[in-house]
Amino acid sequence: MRAFGLAAIALAAPLAAQDFARDVWPALEKGGCAGCHNDNGVASTTKLRFPRDGASALDIAGFGIRLRRFVDSTKPDQSALLMKPTGRVTHGGGERIKPGSPEESALRAWVNHLAALPAAPDEGPGRAAGPARLALRRLTHSQYNHTVRDLLGEESNPAGQFPKEDFVHGFTNQAEAQSISPAQAEAYGKAAERIARNAFRGGSGKSIPCPPSEECKTRFVREFGLRAFRRPLDAAETARYVRLFARAPDFVAGAQLAVETMLQSPHFLFHIPPGDWGAASRLSYFLWDTMPDAELFRAAGAGELKTRAGIERQVRRMLDDPRAKESLDEFLGQWLRFDRLQSAIRDRRLYPEFTGELVSAMIEESRQLFRHLVWDNANFMEFFTAEYTHLPPELARLYGVPAPAKPWDRVPLDPAGGRAGILGQGTFLTLTSKPADTSPTERGIFVREHFLCQTVPPPPPGLNASLPPVTDEKPQGARDRLAIHLTSPVCASCHQLVDPIGFGFEHYDAIGRYREKENISIFPTFDEMKNKIKTKPTEYQLDIRAGGLVRGIAGSEFRSPRELGRILAREPACQKCVVKQLFRYATGRFEEENDDRVLDEVLARFRNSGFHFRELILGLAGSEVFTGAADRGGLATNRAR
Repeated sequence: MRAFGLAAIALAAPLAAQDFARDVWPALEKGGCAGCHNDNGVASTTKLRFPRDGASALDIAGFGIRLRRFVDSTKPDQSALLMKPTGRVTHGGGERIKPGSPEESALRAWVNHLAALPAAPDEGPGRAAGPARLALRRLTHSQYNHTVRDLLGEESNPAGQFPKEDFVHGFTNQAEAQSISPAQAEAYGKAAERIARNAFRGGSGKSIPCPPSEECKTRFVREFGLRAFRRPLDAAETARYVRLFARAPDFVAGAQLAVETMLQSPHFLFHIPPGDWGAASRLSYFLWDTMPDAELFRAAGAGELKTRAGIERQVRRMLDDPRAKESLDEFLGQWLRFDRLQSAIRDRRLYPEFTGELVSAMIEESRQLFRHLVWDNANFMEFFTAEYTHLPPELARLYGVPAPAKPWDRVPLDPAGGRAGILGQGTFLTLTSKPADTSPTERGIFVREHFLCQTVPPPPPGLNASLPPVTDEKPQGARDRLAIHLTSPVCASCHQLVDPIGFGFEHYDAIGRYREKENISIFPTFDEMKNKIKTKPTEYQLDIRAGGLVRGIAGSEFRSPRELGRILAREPACQKCVVKQLFRYATGRFEEENDDRVLDEVLARFRNSGFHFRELILGLAGSEVFTGAADRGGLATNRAR
């Protein structure tokens, strides 16, 4: 009824709705308002949802009417809808519509129109919540390697020769980045030929279940096809693959040809089985990063994955398998972008101790904390607040703490050092720095995007983002040099959202080492060396002003990773972000409006459990948005109960 009532208001005033779509909507789009005002934007707390690209006229009209709640009917000129985007009052996004412009005139007219309307409900005529959407995904490179290992005993990791995967929404398994290029298709073909040849090398194969015969051909196709396609083959498929045997000179050659062909089929390369078989496959690739085992196939065939209870029984079993630890390690590595850390470089003149061994130690430190919180059923929000860590001697030296009795023993962190949780670890502090210095901007962006799930808008095209050079005449620290970002109208709207966060980490250098002063080294340039004006670098020790804050979170001022970790751990947006990050990894897609109810239910279960990560996994794996039960009616009984 709400949606109908709001739609009726919009349709009852078609000329006004046309005015909004023609004049006001383009102004809001031009101002980039949608970049912050969405569930993953830095202004997500306003609960203002902009219509998506390609929205219908009714959706846009309804959105215009929903803006009524940002209008003061008694003082329209003082309405937030007018005052904030024009920068007349404090606005995190700064000035988005220039006062006195035609865009402001159109917005003002719309504000006056809304002020004359009765108060509208919060919900509009946008798309109503519908069934969960299952993304069509292909196997990631690691899933491909693990699948051919478990299917055929292939241990060579053939996907290492495939084209590199792209990170989208923070992960490499997102459906929208998984189209198959000609190079990828060629790589699949070569890999399938080599894997099938290896499986039947020497004229025999472990996958042949019976003595070679006509009857065995059909049995082989059915049994191998079930495992390769993660579902039973229908009669037509079975007959087609059996006919392949006739093209080969003998049984083994025929089996090899069938295997090679199946490994290039979309039914092998993509996650597309329907019903319970699809649920089994998605569970397996989520929790094990590989194909289902015999028990999961049995449960799917027996119809046991039609209920939440049946799914949770399998999930609990699967979480006790070592493969679950490996899969969640992969989730952590992608969430925290270990790949960036592994490829990071540092100026050897400034950071001679930065080695591959130190990077490996940083990654393992983060992994040890994650594993403890997940598998020991601790409060996962300690990921941000843990006042302890697990260290080897080289990291202990970097952090300036006593070395543990044994490598990777748990040790307490000195409160005076300001470290706690992931924000105090070398992983975060290093991968958000530059080769020669820290980067407050990158550190702020990482916190926003990875721990708050807020999308920071990109800089305008063609913008020169370079900072003033450091010179002997004017040696400046990072905070002073970045001040240009906060004073420039073009830069400030974004940089005021991220730079103040990064400033709170300035006591930690580009490899995560604590420092009291910021060391500025000005090295000789080529011309200076040529003219022999200066032959040695000049060094300056500058004071550090390490106060930071997170705009949009009340009382968020902090001076150390430990203080910010406490702020994030209790922040609802951060708690929900943990859920969103696992959702993206598990489903292979970005969350949508239709997913809100499920995300909220899963978050409630996570929170009520004391933030036990296993409960988050159980809630997500058993939800309709992951299993696809909403499409096939499988969980209707459980939801009604």
